[in-house]
Amino acid sequence: MMSAAFKEVCIIDDDPIYQFGMKILMSEVDFSEQILIYQDGQEAIDGLLQKLGRGEALPPVIFLDLNMPIKDGWDFLDDFVQIPHNNREKVTIYVISSSINPADRERARQYEVVGNYIVKPISSENLKEIIAAHG
Repeated sequence: MMSAAFKEVCIIDDDPIYQFGMKILMSEVDFSEQILIYQDGQEAIDGLLQKLGRGEALPPVIFLDLNMPIKDGWDFLDDFVQIPHNNREKVTIYVISSSINPADRERARQYEVVGNYIVKPISSENLKEIIAAHG
């Protein structure tokens, strides 16, 4: 069996239907061995900091929803860029949103860590492009 493109990736999204759909898509294209899921930006920051505290690497790919309770995608990004990340591979965040507002897209581009802005629903083509970009 072919090994997955990534060892671990992360989804930050509060929608269980979307999470489920992403898991199915990812298994179809052999995207990742493990999928970390956080329900909101705060849970994600806490979880990622704990990983670093255990000496583990951050996932190279993070899918980030913008609209979430507690701490939204923008707040997560602001916190994330403050993390002293000593990952050897670069972490790339893909902002996944139902918003087609050009201002959101523009704002996402201001973050160096953001690789792309993808409007929901994400497709297996999107995932294949991400694999190719990291290949």
